[in-house]
Amino acid sequence: MKIISICARGGSAGVPGKNIRLLCGKPLIAWTIEQALDSGEADHVFVSTDSEEIAVAARAHGAQVPFMRPAELATATAGKLPVIQHLVEWVEANRGPVTRIIDLDPTSPLRDIADIKACATMLDTDTDVVITGYEADKNPYFNVVEMKSSGYYERVCKPESEVVGRQLAPKVYAMNASIYVWHRYTLTSSLWATPRIRLHVMPRERSIDIDHPIDFDLVELLMTKKGHL
Repeated sequence: MKIISICARGGSAGVPGKNIRLLCGKPLIAWTIEQALDSGEADHVFVSTDSEEIAVAARAHGAQVPFMRPAELATATAGKLPVIQHLVEWVEANRGPVTRIIDLDPTSPLRDIADIKACATMLDTDTDVVITGYEADKNPYFNVVEMKSSGYYERVCKPESEVVGRQLAPKVYAMNASIYVWHRYTLTSSLWATPRIRLHVMPRERSIDIDHPIDFDLVELLMTKKGHL
């Protein structure tokens, strides 16, 4: 069974109630649910949440919400991977074996269905997990610094030869957390425990994660320009 998971906690310090806040006339989470269903990349689309309000909105837009997430997995410090593992274990105990998991973050509604399909295709037998990101505007080989043991600041990564411009530095990417894809047998409690990671590169305009009220305004502006009124 191939599933899509959407993890949506009720609490949010940055934007209270953001997962059901209206964005271009629909609850934020509805955009991701519709993308999941329209992608055709899963047998079932599940939402894991601790909020009855989110559950109602999710079901109204076609997702399955088979349980309320346990309180210990719904805190601000709870990791996402244990939440996904909990969902997968429930599905396997109640619906049958899971072979592939695609996770979509509901706070990243600017992704395209083509991004979901591309990530699904990239997960092959030589790949443990597929992640998404965009080319970073700051580069640790050029203009990202940290304090070293000397007490002075240096670049995070020392280049093999001097870099005089960001475009000449090794390319680095910022993860946007929009899409993750695992085989069931490679889903672990740590992303970095799976060494064979592939990256699907997305443009900056599809990589905005809503974490602040101004992000809502920016995403709504971009969606309006795309014709989502």
